[in-house]
Amino acid sequence: MNLYDYQIEAMKTAIYNTTHAITYPALGLVEEAGEVAGKIAKMIRDDIKLDDQREKIETEMGDVLWMLAALAKGCNLSLQTIAEENLEKLAKRRDKGTIKGEGDDR
Repeated sequence: MNLYDYQIEAMKTAIYNTTHAITYPALGLVEEAGEVAGKIAKMIRDDIKLDDQREKIETEMGDVLWMLAALAKGCNLSLQTIAEENLEKLAKRRDKGTIKGEGDDR
């Protein structure tokens, strides 16, 4: 499955008020990313091995992906295009030797 198809299928499960087409998924994205971080924090705190948390982290990462797909749709963007353009940007930075550092214009 590509990201284009994922976005279409994922949005079939979107059941939130479309007047919040950007706000709801943006806030949900932060929440779900926090849940991923929380699982990893508990691994550190409780000395849990990744193998014991992998499925839980994968599930939360799936929720992050869903929220990102919803946010992209709310912005009239394609998740597939976002991914492709991001890889192009990173390849240019790699080729210019500017992967490290700060700022968008590297």
